[in-house]
Amino acid sequence: MSAPKVLFGFHAVGVRLKTAPQSILEIYVDVSRKDARMRQFLEKANEAGARLVEADGMRLAKLAGSHGHQGVAARVQALAPVRSLDDLLDQVEGPPLLLVLDGVTDPHNLGACLRVADGAGAHAVIAPKDHAAGINATVAKVASGAAETMPYFMVTNLARTLGELKERNIWCIGTSDDAPKTIYQVDLRGPTALVLGAEGQGMRQLTRKTCDELVGIPMLGAVESLNVSVASGVCLYEAVRQRS
Repeated sequence: MSAPKVLFGFHAVGVRLKTAPQSILEIYVDVSRKDARMRQFLEKANEAGARLVEADGMRLAKLAGSHGHQGVAARVQALAPVRSLDDLLDQVEGPPLLLVLDGVTDPHNLGACLRVADGAGAHAVIAPKDHAAGINATVAKVASGAAETMPYFMVTNLARTLGELKERNIWCIGTSDDAPKTIYQVDLRGPTALVLGAEGQGMRQLTRKTCDELVGIPMLGAVESLNVSVASGVCLYEAVRQRS
């Protein structure tokens, strides 16, 4: 069994309480926080039978490795992940919708991407093992629980993985500032993998060449690009709109 990990913040701990309460070892709560949000959280924790431990802000910050814990942190057992991307795709009903991130190293950006992917009903997020952020407590906090529910696969060779997706007839659509089409001009109703690079650098050349098609997001103001999590939201929810 893998070592316990720490989740912190109302959303991250609340999602674990909702989806897998039996995996929670104990929840640490700030005894000085007595507002309505804390009271509601404690009610849910008690209903789930979670073990509660009183703590002060200093202990919580040390446990979470951050002062953004909101007065709540939990030690939990890691959940068993989906074994492989192939296993997940074999189980998907209907056309898959995937988010592929190339070179996103900032944990706040990754957390936000996982959150928007979960909200849009994407089936998985894929990233390379090198030059990419892994799941940590900061990612889980920013993801507001989505790090617990959104499958995140870190692959050895991203270009090869895209090739394998294409063999499954999944259309790989990359985003680029100089693309000839916009995201609103392509059909996203079929099996789709949306490929985004880090803000500024964009996708690596090999990733770009491996994509079936490139699209852009119209930029009508003074700024030249969007944060990767915002761009992910624009693209994923265009797919949601088309599929509705």
